[in-house]
Amino acid sequence: MIFVLALLIGVVAGLRAMMAPAAVAFAARFGGLALTGTPLAFMGYAWTPWILGIAAVGELITDQLPSTPSRKIPVQFGTRVVTGALSGACIGAAHDALVIGLVAGAIGAVLGTLGGSALRTKMAAAFRSDRPAAIVEDIVAIALAALVVFFA
Repeated sequence: MIFVLALLIGVVAGLRAMMAPAAVAFAARFGGLALTGTPLAFMGYAWTPWILGIAAVGELITDQLPSTPSRKIPVQFGTRVVTGALSGACIGAAHDALVIGLVAGAIGAVLGTLGGSALRTKMAAAFRSDRPAAIVEDIVAIALAALVVFFA
């Protein structure tokens, strides 16, 4: 179960790079994701969820801009893998499986990045506009992140 949750939070990172760590940080601070005493305890510190939450909101806004680069360029792709691995590691660490969570989160981020890009392209073609596709993707990322941290 931990592998699946870590994989799914990685998928969230593949869709929206900052959404996954923000969700995990809020869960660590307020929702009972037990990271105290782990190397990832900083995710539950007082300011961490707010800083990551602002970054996640900023990403939701900038994703709507036509000048936003593809998620598949190396910097964007790498960021998603790193945030997916971090978020998955947090899920794993809360259940004494940090390495399993880290690996699953990274795999999920790759799947979310490539799959999210393909699905968004298809949705944009169906909608004949990218904006509705981006909004659908935002909603999926937020809902999946909330679901994962609820069960973690």
